[in-house]
Amino acid sequence: MQNKKIAATLKNRGNTDGWKESTRQCENLLFITASGLADRFECMTQDTSEPLKISKPTPGLYIVATPIGNLRDITLRAIDTLAAADVIACEDTRVTAKLLSAHEIPTATLPYHEHNAAKMRPILLQRLQKGEIVALVSDAGTPLISDPGFKLVRDAIKNDVPVTPIPGASAPLTALAAAGLPTDQFLFAGFLPARAAQRRGILQTLTSISTTLVFFESPHRLVACLSDMSNVLGPRQAVIARELTKRYEEFRRGALDKLAAHYEETGNPKGEIVIVIAPPAEIETAPEDIDSLLRQALVSMSVRDAAATVSTAANRPRREVYARALEIDGEE
Repeated sequence: MQNKKIAATLKNRGNTDGWKESTRQCENLLFITASGLADRFECMTQDTSEPLKISKPTPGLYIVATPIGNLRDITLRAIDTLAAADVIACEDTRVTAKLLSAHEIPTATLPYHEHNAAKMRPILLQRLQKGEIVALVSDAGTPLISDPGFKLVRDAIKNDVPVTPIPGASAPLTALAAAGLPTDQFLFAGFLPARAAQRRGILQTLTSISTTLVFFESPHRLVACLSDMSNVLGPRQAVIARELTKRYEEFRRGALDKLAAHYEETGNPKGEIVIVIAPPAEIETAPEDIDSLLRQALVSMSVRDAAATVSTAANRPRREVYARALEIDGEE
């Protein structure tokens, strides 16, 4: 009987890969239920030498990541935190209600979005200062990433209220991971302006940034946005990630001009969209240009510093540039 209860608990909490095995190995299992009747979970498994302990969070503000599409993409820690919270502050209570219902969490919710933030923030801060647990969620993904919440976190910190992140799903990182474009450096630029002139202006400021670029975009603006990106950024490789983690998830890859032409023909798609754009192609600096840069740098820098500066600017091996700097310094 006990094993059946354990199996049901693990299965309900989303552990589909190893819940049967865990059932056989767990000897002492107490878990936080939606009603918060218990505050400790201990389970020894093959892969851990210490018990996994889950206890009721201490008072404070918790920034809780939620799924970006698939309701099963939520961590056990996030479920525990939402269940233990005194209140959940969310963008749209109807959206969050679906998530809470799916995981049988009865915690009360309050709306907190850009239109009522000024009114609700003092109320939430007052509850936090009284020692309550407040969980902040967005409609999808990690809060504060192109979502409201920054001012609440800032004011909580100012008032010495502990702020704890509960990590999880994030649409920019999910798209970036599967894009097949460089990931060592990237810039997340959020949503571009809806007006064409402002959008082009922002894109122009990004032309000199040598990193992968990540954007959110509304489906009804995708064609216009890709056209501006192609005109301003040139024929860079890009990926349109649509409906991430959902049934009709799609990745479409190609040069910006080709992608713009495709959606011009097919029309704007449906669903939530992330655009990932490759860095600009590297342009090799001519030897005579490197010499010119080195001569300018050697006027005010040591050979070593001049070589380091020019090698970075010209994207050339430092040893090669340093050797040429020594030659130029010896000539002069």
